[in-house]
Amino acid sequence: MTTLALQRAEPLGSDSTAQAFRTAQGGLIERRRTLDFTFDGKRLTGCHGDTLASALLANGVRLVGRSFKYHRPRGILTAGSEEPNALVELRSGARREPNTRATMAELYEGLEAASQNRWPSLAVDALSVNALLAPVFAAGFYYKTFMWPASLWEKLYEPMIRRAAGLGRAADAPDPDIYDRAHAHCDVLVIGGGPAGLSAALAAGRSGARVILVDEDFVTGGRLLAERREIGGESGAAWAARAVAELQSLPEVRILSRTTLFGVYDHGSYGAVERVSDHVAVPAAHAPRQRLWRIVAKRAVLAAGAIERPHVFGGNDRPGVMLAGAVRTYLNRYGVLPGRRVAVFTSSDDGWRTVADVLAAGGTVPAVIDTRASVPPQLRRMAEAAGARVVVGGYVAGTKGHLGLTAIQVVDGYDSTETIACDCLAMANGWNPVVHLDSHLSRRPVWNEAIHAFVPGTLPSGMRAVGAAAGLFSLSGCLESGARAGAEAATDCGFAASAEPAPATDPESEGHIPLWRVPRPKGKAFADFQNDVAATDVELAHREGFRAVELLKRYTTLGMATDQGKTSNLAGLSIMAELTGQSIPSVGTTVFRPPFTPVAIGAFAGHHRGKDFRATRYVPSHAWAEENGGVFVETGLWLRPAYFPRAGETDWLETVVREVETVRARVGVCDVTTLGKIDIQGRDALAFIERVCANPFATLPVGKARYAVLLREDGFVLDDGTIARLAETHYVMTASTANAAKVMQHLEFCRQWLWPELDVQLASVSEQWAQYAVAGPRARDTLRRVIDPGFDIGNEAFPFLACADVTVGGGIPARLFRISFSGELAYELAVPAAYGDAAWRALMQAGLPYGITAYGSEALSVMRIEKGHAAGAEINGQTTARDLGLGGMLAKKKDYVGRLMKERPALTDPDRPMLVGFRPVEPGARLRAGAHFLALGAAPSLEADEGVMTSVAYSPSLKSWIGIGLIRRGPERHGERVRAYDPVRDADVEVEICSPVFVDPKEEKLRV
Repeated sequence: MTTLALQRAEPLGSDSTAQAFRTAQGGLIERRRTLDFTFDGKRLTGCHGDTLASALLANGVRLVGRSFKYHRPRGILTAGSEEPNALVELRSGARREPNTRATMAELYEGLEAASQNRWPSLAVDALSVNALLAPVFAAGFYYKTFMWPASLWEKLYEPMIRRAAGLGRAADAPDPDIYDRAHAHCDVLVIGGGPAGLSAALAAGRSGARVILVDEDFVTGGRLLAERREIGGESGAAWAARAVAELQSLPEVRILSRTTLFGVYDHGSYGAVERVSDHVAVPAAHAPRQRLWRIVAKRAVLAAGAIERPHVFGGNDRPGVMLAGAVRTYLNRYGVLPGRRVAVFTSSDDGWRTVADVLAAGGTVPAVIDTRASVPPQLRRMAEAAGARVVVGGYVAGTKGHLGLTAIQVVDGYDSTETIACDCLAMANGWNPVVHLDSHLSRRPVWNEAIHAFVPGTLPSGMRAVGAAAGLFSLSGCLESGARAGAEAATDCGFAASAEPAPATDPESEGHIPLWRVPRPKGKAFADFQNDVAATDVELAHREGFRAVELLKRYTTLGMATDQGKTSNLAGLSIMAELTGQSIPSVGTTVFRPPFTPVAIGAFAGHHRGKDFRATRYVPSHAWAEENGGVFVETGLWLRPAYFPRAGETDWLETVVREVETVRARVGVCDVTTLGKIDIQGRDALAFIERVCANPFATLPVGKARYAVLLREDGFVLDDGTIARLAETHYVMTASTANAAKVMQHLEFCRQWLWPELDVQLASVSEQWAQYAVAGPRARDTLRRVIDPGFDIGNEAFPFLACADVTVGGGIPARLFRISFSGELAYELAVPAAYGDAAWRALMQAGLPYGITAYGSEALSVMRIEKGHAAGAEINGQTTARDLGLGGMLAKKKDYVGRLMKERPALTDPDRPMLVGFRPVEPGARLRAGAHFLALGAAPSLEADEGVMTSVAYSPSLKSWIGIGLIRRGPERHGERVRAYDPVRDADVEVEICSPVFVDPKEEKLRV
């Protein structure tokens, strides 16, 4: 162990009103830069470089929260992200953030913090009565209580439980901050900025490799900032600062501080969250609050360090009981002595380091209790020389104090008990390597008997563990293993790297014999502080048969939630091992899952929130539509015009009727860019299409298009559209607006997984082409004024279902399709999206002599209902091609997706609802989509339900409301009358079943 000065330092600051527990000197904080903050409304002062936890301790605040279940007083236990107790609310209003670890909250001017899980105040908490009801709230109490009387569950028990559940309060208003997402690639990823991590980054960075160093702290250095250690003749903190400066000078090295790596994923992918602006009250303009990183690395060096273990003894959760390493952190990094009289309870030589540091900082050590039978003589002499009572072979059985520690009850090696006054107790029971990250890919750690801890087992591909994360706790071991791993990782990536000899370090001692729990605790002894799991809860789980480690976890909540077993896991496992007579490795460990520490949902979402959650796509004619008063509607991801009202029109229906009548009598143009457009090319393009489409395409010649039906693998209709053959191996498929992405996903699945041997390539070109439907008797005349001369689009040269490449506007490439969704003579003109606005304006100008009108999605829907075309309401994932009247067009001689499954008995049942039309018996009666069909005189019931009205419209052609829908044995029942019953809108209309084609049933108009 390092030779330490035994003289007492200068006493603590004399100012009793501000930072009374701040040491007179020392630490890495900026003492002249004071920061004001509040805790539970009380104004306090800290220093730049503090965390909220260190600032609270500097001000003598030990009580910071109440426990989850029993509402016991809780104080600060640790100094890092493993903190289970000091969970607070930060900020206020819309930026209020619950369950923030005070140990990770960087202090800033004006910080607002509040304790949580208490009422009416932290000092006086009404629910602390739960501690008296501990026998009722034992492990698994929620499975055993609130069972009788059953009538009180909804009235009393559930409301009471919900009110008591949870910890902090989420903000009531939308989060005003923004969150970002970023991607990074590197050769070597170093996880952790302690001595091992810095050594690894230096070795890899000096070789020229691209290195990313991720560190969760706002100052890089790890335990070097918390210990009085020497490296190469300088302090550990100074060596760390020099290493960071060198790394920052290397062009291929990036240091991500304030960044926690929370997950390890397949193929060298890692998730990390950067707290970009958590250390300021309000982020700067356009700056994100947090940034989520997806890092892809060829090699990774895990230098995540270790977490100190607590002892399990009576009252070990009382404010003032801390981990010994945390006490040293607050002393050496923050210049804060957590107590006036600091007792030390240790099972290792590491605890004696805390004794030396407390004495050097001017504190008093009333007692050192070492559970081992003997300790190195020089350590004992050091403590006794400072007046400390040394108890060897003893233990702390319990603690005393109301809202904070005032004394400990010590049992010595002769079984005698004495009470020793103190206001802080430092626990040192050894360290656990952080094995969470290397276990994320379903890997299990292995037991290392030499250090009495689990260490990484089989590591994820490309990862190396170093330093304390690998069970090497000596400073020299950290430096050597880090440098070696960094050099090896860079070499693996093709760089010439070598590990330089590690600098000399001061001597150290690592003796350690853990005490998993004391023999006879006085009071409740906790294994899991965050979830209020006591040693007695583990015993209860053992008695009731929940001995398997995963059952133990879920029955007692040991290591659950945000803690993920950081400080509690081994304590609980050791108790179960003792009870079952097994070794700890035989008991095993639970599965560690991402995230390593909590990650805000906003960080995962990034910019994808509000309107940005689904970015709005504008059709190419959007600007013209806005200029001309278009009323817009969201259709899938698109914002498209629903109708174009004109002066004097009183409602939307009047506008839609005008638009439909104009198209039927003259000409109209509609923006159909929103349809999915998928480019299919390759030698096997036709074979691919034949397999994914249910109707035949082998006979489709170049220059023609055909209606297409796609089935899912279960035989139901996925979507419909058209396929045009532009060249021998070049096709374009259209899909409905709502299902465009789904169809593309389905096609890619088929291409990549079902038939990877086919030579076919797919590309979504929906946004690359602006497409307009020009429909009506004067459609051809209008187009002739837009398409360049030399292209014959007459009926004989360009018949129904023809397609061709053309040019417009003097040579602009375009595509022309003669297809119709309206039932009229119609074409669809596609131009590159960059020319979309110009093409639309040219069409409107060309159609002026013929009385052209723009029509929107409402008029389009009316005309498709008049023609009986199925759309999204009918193709709803529950209908077959036969249900929709398309069964006759399905191929009989080829195989295709869904062919066999569509023949299942339930899908061919004659009683299945099938598509038909409906018209009201009483002229003028309004129909409603969603109405259910009942036989005349039948009482409404599920048994009497015969089908549903899927789509309705007012038909200008028939001067009546019409509808299409699905009804049992529909095609056999033309002329029959039924009720369209809609209790939601209080409608009950008698309708007649008819053909779904209301206009031009012989299709004469579209073929002229």
